[in-house]
Amino acid sequence: MADKEATVYIVDVGESMADCHNGRVESDLDFSMRYVWDKISTTVAASRKTWTVGVIGMNTDDTNNQQESEGYDGYHNISVLQEIGPMSMTSLMELRSMIKPSSSSGADAISAVVVALTMIDVYTKKLKYSRRIILVTNAESEIDDDEIDEVAGKLNESNVELVIIGVDFDDAKYGFKEEDKSAKKKRNESALEKLVSQCNNAVFGTMAQAVEELSIPRIKHMRPFKAYDGQLTLGDPSKYESALSIHVERYFKTKRAVAPPATTVVIKPDHGGAGPSQSTQTVDDDDDVHMGGTEFSGVKHIRSYKVNDPDAPGGKRDVDFDGLAKGYQYGRTVVPISESDFSVTKLETTKGFTIIGFVPFSSYEPFINMGETGIVVAQRQNEEAELSLSALIHALHEVESYAVARYVQKDGTQPQILLLKPNPGIEDSFECLYDVPLPFAEDVRSYQFPPLDKVLTVTGNVLTEHRLLPSVDLKEAMSDYVDAMDLSGFGVDDYGKPAEYAPIDELYNPVIHRMNQAIRARAVQPDAPVELPAEILLRFSQPPESLLKKAKREIHSLIGTAEVKKVPAKAQGKRGRKDTTKPLSGLDIDSLLGQSRRTKTISPENAIPEFRQILATAEDDATVESAAKQMGEIVRKLITDSFADLKYAQAAENLRVMRNELISLELPAVYEKFVRALKKSILTGELGGDRREMWFRHIVAGKLGLVTAEESEVSTVTVEEAAAFARP
Repeated sequence: MADKEATVYIVDVGESMADCHNGRVESDLDFSMRYVWDKISTTVAASRKTWTVGVIGMNTDDTNNQQESEGYDGYHNISVLQEIGPMSMTSLMELRSMIKPSSSSGADAISAVVVALTMIDVYTKKLKYSRRIILVTNAESEIDDDEIDEVAGKLNESNVELVIIGVDFDDAKYGFKEEDKSAKKKRNESALEKLVSQCNNAVFGTMAQAVEELSIPRIKHMRPFKAYDGQLTLGDPSKYESALSIHVERYFKTKRAVAPPATTVVIKPDHGGAGPSQSTQTVDDDDDVHMGGTEFSGVKHIRSYKVNDPDAPGGKRDVDFDGLAKGYQYGRTVVPISESDFSVTKLETTKGFTIIGFVPFSSYEPFINMGETGIVVAQRQNEEAELSLSALIHALHEVESYAVARYVQKDGTQPQILLLKPNPGIEDSFECLYDVPLPFAEDVRSYQFPPLDKVLTVTGNVLTEHRLLPSVDLKEAMSDYVDAMDLSGFGVDDYGKPAEYAPIDELYNPVIHRMNQAIRARAVQPDAPVELPAEILLRFSQPPESLLKKAKREIHSLIGTAEVKKVPAKAQGKRGRKDTTKPLSGLDIDSLLGQSRRTKTISPENAIPEFRQILATAEDDATVESAAKQMGEIVRKLITDSFADLKYAQAAENLRVMRNELISLELPAVYEKFVRALKKSILTGELGGDRREMWFRHIVAGKLGLVTAEESEVSTVTVEEAAAFARP
């Protein structure tokens, strides 16, 4: 059964909470609400109906509570802003509009605790609940401490946890003390601390520490979930008396954490106007969300299926989903499979957990572990099962072997192959079997790579010294660098001694926790920018600066030994001009060779280099079009003068360079114009007779046709148009 919680927040909204203190630029109320909003938004994100929340405003301008209505004194300026119940986004937005500074300051914090305690007693009755009251105040209003003993006794009797967090409260453990504190605040702070000291379960702290700890990610503690309850067998008990059968229970040991998924929403249409269209229908009003003054609603997708029917209006007819068959793509063909045929391919399985073999510890490679870890224990209150499973665990441990089992969680589910590791309880006095799923043959991809310590020549010779192999100096430099960057003892523990720099319990998934942080921030403040990621999430994203300075000598030594050089950035094509990559030496090669970079004519003998040279120095589209025209004439002449197919390959290579260069210059239209005319000339026999082999074997097969929009952003040619153009 899910755990039940009832939490009441008491928020001081008095006049003094609107002031700023101790160098802060935000008011005490805004500073305090950082903690409150974070806790409430976490409850909303959990979306559990058993986690209930109530909110009380202290020092409000009006009064709204049960004690005041029944005629009791001392409960003025205390208002119940939200009764205890499940928290939703809508109620969060409504509550946000009610939390604002008031103009009063006469409420009693002890009385507000009594109101909260009454709310919890009425709501939870005698049921099993985790009860909690959280009071947030700056203690600037008078507190009547005459009934502190009685209130503390009632809190202990109802088993309510009391958390009092004060703005600028003194905290010796945290290291904070407010200077020039008023006498009234000192007296009130002492009264609240006295109340906490008399409670069995209470916390007293300062708001600065609470806000600082909000950046620490919250680890979600999962309750044990029983995935399997049945027999663990070795052999078939229905056929053989010697078969082993143990009643076991399997639980999840580890579970993969994922980032919260996104939900598609639309702006909810005005009910006074036209309703939602047929293609987009909204879900029930319970799923409506208000964000930043805009009302959103969830989206329900509706699919319709049509088939060609010349007799139907518009040439298409709607068909029911039940009348469709599943189709699977096989190459370019869609193969339909009916439900009756599909049932043949489905593996019929029954619930079971059967050991099918054993493997020694030494023959198993841990890197093939897949998925989440489970734990197998004997059935509770079953001594026979406990003894049998204990015997199996100790036997596996003594022979140093793992068990391999076929696992089917329930009837009809896909089977898994699990590796069972014995835990005999020698170190932790807990006997169990840990399991991890193993891959099937189809899940394993074996790749072979050349060895890293030698080079094999084509003649079979083995070379241990080669330009691709590290030298002795490089190995030593790398070894020194690795030793210098060692993090295992770079951290410092509480006693100032070396410790592990990045312990596993301080490593958090930045994707998950950053996403949750952003969602909570956006839920509370829809229009405010999301703050930067918490420092604790980025703590280990970069090596520590002090370690880099310490290892600076080894780093430079490694760079020099390995001859590491910066690779120049690849030149990006620009419309009408193309930047060239300068050599590392800085020399002008063309000038040294006496070649002019302003060549305007392309010779057939050196067409490709000269064509690229002109494009590299082109300053306008006219120059590019002129060069493309010259290259096109050379291609046409090669095809015309070719004896049979002798010059087809050369013509195709010139055409490929022309195509690629024009794409990089974002001028595919120039190439498109030329290739359309070239196709017409080839198929009509204008280029020296039948040249269709050039078209099909070199242009179509070489993918030298039209430039599609997938190849160039400025092209308007679709894939279908390009395919149609390739056909004669």
